[in-house]
Parts: sequence; structure tokens; C-alpha cells
Amino acid sequence: VVHHTQATSKQNYEMNHKIFEPQDNLKEWVKCYWNLESDIENTPLKNTIIPDGTMKLIFHYGDTYKHHINDKESVILPKCFLIGQLTKPYIVEPLGITGSFVVRFQPNGFLPFANIAIKEIQNTAVPLYKLFGKDGDKIGEQILNANSTSERIELIETFLFERLTEKNIIDSIVKSTVDTIIEANGQFSVNELSKQNNINRRQLTRKFSSTIGLSPKQLSKTIRIQNALKSLLNKEVTSLTDLAYQNEYFDQAHFIKDFKEFTGLTPKEFYGNDLKMSLIFDVKK
Repeated sequence: VVHHTQATSKQNYEMNHKIFEPQDNLKEWVKCYWNLESDIENTPLKNTIIPDGTMKLIFHYGDTYKHHINDKESVILPKCFLIGQLTKPYIVEPLGITGSFVVRFQPNGFLPFANIAIKEIQNTAVPLYKLFGKDGDKIGEQILNANSTSERIELIETFLFERLTEKNIIDSIVKSTVDTIIEANGQFSVNELSKQNNINRRQLTRKFSSTIGLSPKQLSKTIRIQNALKSLLNKEVTSLTDLAYQNEYFDQAHFIKDFKEFTGLTPKEFYGNDLKMSLIFDVKK
């Protein structure tokens, strides 16, 4: 996942993050947990959360964040919420000191816990009580009041286990399609994917949207952009042209268009010296 931070002041801004693995019997659903903290209050920053193909439960035990819908509209985010699949950059701004605990699901990992249609909550922050009723409010309180990340992980894992039942069998076609897209770094056409699984394209898209909240094409585009960003940030490429070809975009214009759709910036703007990168990244496969 990439958080892209644009500093509007010269102040040195540090965001400390740590990534934690889930226990083995939750790995099919949960990708990882992160803890994110900053010790500077009211840093005048906007963060762009870039789509990464996963949904996240977010618990702000520090101060909350504001979401900028556009240049004129903004809303204060809840303390505890689920963020649906993103298909465009999601701009947030800390309103004080950041202390956030995040549960990052696998692309198809929220399905067993969902009681609402996943594809209808794209680009949306859903408060916990809408997902889990009183239990949602209760787990939110417990996590906000916990004293450590390990305590928060223990609380959320117990909560998720209680909601896993026998009927939560993963759709094997969706699962294998997700694996194929990730292994191919998003460089796979929907036609190839449907042929490989011997399922028609429309059926595959429908299954995918209801399970993951994105179409196979959207997930492929997302994974491919994340991969290109990873190369940029790890300085593995010497030019943006090389980056476009390495990620199999058929031309520079296509790459720039996709890049801007997901980050809100052109690759040159993203990579400019005036931008400070604040990274929240799961670089392991």
C-alpha cells in the first residue's frame, strides 16, 4: 500500500509504521495489520491513499482524520470504520496526532464478515455499527482503549474468529483468479482469465464484483499500478519510459493516464522533489 504525503510546510514529518502478520488460520482472509503513529500535532499535510485492491478496517485511537471529497467538500471520518475498495485516490488529512491500527484484508478477505453488498461500498467509509451493530461499537471501543498493538491484534482476531463459520467457503474460481492476477503483477487480460477458468467473462466479472468489490479488470489495473509504484519507490528504474514498458503498458500515454487515475498525479509530479513519500508498504508477496 502506498500512502503519498505532500508536505505543505518544510517541517520534517515522520510517520512511524509497523507491519504485523496475522495468525496462520486467518491468513486466508487477513493480509496483515499495521500500526501507524506520528508524534507531531496538526502537521499541515494531506495524504493520498492509493488504491491497492484490498479493504481495510481502520481504528483511529489517536486523533481522527478528515476526508477531502473534492476541493470544496470534506467530511470528518469516524473513529472506527471499514474503507471499501478504492478505485481512485482517497485524500485524507490528519486533524492532530496520528495513532491508527489497520486491519488489511486479502482482496477477497472481507467477504465472510460482510453483511452488506461489497460492491456498493466502493470509495466509502462505513462505520462499524453499520457492519456489526452493537458488537461493532463494542469492538471499536475495546480497540481504541487497548494499550498496545499486540492487545489490539488479539482483540480483532478473537472478533473475526467468532464470525467465521462453516459456510464461509471461498469461491475457488475467484481465489485462483486473484492469485493469477497478483502473480502476473496485473498483466493479464480478463479474456485470458475467463478462458483459464473455463467460465464466461460476464459470469467471472459478476462473481468477482460481489466477492471483492472490484471487477477483474479493475483489480488488474490496481495491482499493475502498485507494482509500478513499488519499482519507482525502490528506485529500480532509471526512467519513466522504462517503467511503463517494464509494466507492459502499451505506450507512455496509457501509463500516465492510469497513473493519474490512481494517484491523482502524473508520474513526474509524483516523483518530484517537492513531494515527500510516507510509505505504508507490504513489500512481501
